[in-house]
Amino acid sequence: MSISLSELLVLGQGSDLASERGVSCTGELPPASDPHLVERAIAARAALGDRALILGHHYQRDEVIQFADITGDSFKLAQAAAESSAEFIFFCGVHFMAESADILTSAQQRVILPDLAAGCSMADMATANQVNQCWKDLEKVGVASKTVPVTYMNSSAAIKSFTGEHGGTICTSSNAQKTLEWAFAKAEKVLFLPDQHLGRNTAVLSLGLSLDDCVLWNPWKPMGGLTEDQIKNAKMILWRGHCSVHGRFTRESIQEVRTRIPGVQVIVHPECQHEVVVDSDVVGSTEKIIQTVTSSPAGSKWAIGTELNLVSRLAQNNPDKEIVFLDKTVCYCSTMNRIDLPHLVWAMESIVAGHIVNEIKVDERVASFSKLALNQMLAL
Repeated sequence: MSISLSELLVLGQGSDLASERGVSCTGELPPASDPHLVERAIAARAALGDRALILGHHYQRDEVIQFADITGDSFKLAQAAAESSAEFIFFCGVHFMAESADILTSAQQRVILPDLAAGCSMADMATANQVNQCWKDLEKVGVASKTVPVTYMNSSAAIKSFTGEHGGTICTSSNAQKTLEWAFAKAEKVLFLPDQHLGRNTAVLSLGLSLDDCVLWNPWKPMGGLTEDQIKNAKMILWRGHCSVHGRFTRESIQEVRTRIPGVQVIVHPECQHEVVVDSDVVGSTEKIIQTVTSSPAGSKWAIGTELNLVSRLAQNNPDKEIVFLDKTVCYCSTMNRIDLPHLVWAMESIVAGHIVNEIKVDERVASFSKLALNQMLAL
């Protein structure tokens, strides 16, 4: 069963729609103020033992990360899911990550998303109908046969399936350069979905393409809002999508922090806007940000342009360095933060009691083509 994000957003414990779609919402969430919450989490985790694997994305709250068996970015967690033999995989991340885990695991394994409303605004910016229409338009112009789709991990299973069906692959911020090199060895053009900034930054700063080689496809306009000549001349066709957290960092943010903290180094995620990446000292994936800051000398100063939970954790783990959030405004990934300890405890206790809750299942056909693209990513 495949559940769309729009449906997930209205799902609640015991909702009619949840019942109609076969989503089990047995039991009630323990209150966040429950003084025995951690104790209950420890007991439930112990009861599950080797039957369970808890995966925690770096952007999760500390209260959840403390129970994660493996912490990582979407790429690392996808690998962990693919390599695991655990019966139950609790994915403390967002919906598209849990979908990928279901695709990469066996039919006997169950992938559990503690809160079904944990989605991704970027992934929701590219729907299957929009992408299929885009491909039809590229066929009309005569360039589809010269184009390979590359889809960012932050996408729905339906978009991953489209990518696999058309000979493309999935990428993450860790392997985007290697992925685009692979794609351009196969075709003249790349349709990059759904994050325009990662696609543009990788193409220009890592592959040496120009900004003029990149065009922006707007799914809300006929032919993406582009002329035939623009489409034919482009090497990178970028989807009009972005991360709501990383997209908020600006050049002004960098100028302000450099003035406020002399000698600070700015490190940002490649999902940031192009001018922000250009003005930064270091750009890299979540894992690279962690490695760079952790291995830097004592006394170094860092302004980090990525999700606030991770920045706060890096500051806590590196007390010998000055670490600040690049934006003066507090900004968490609101959907990622829907996964909290009450939801995790509820999900684990439900499984212990024999009730399967919030299982993520991807349609077999969608899963089949998605797996082609995901396996290509893992091979790269």
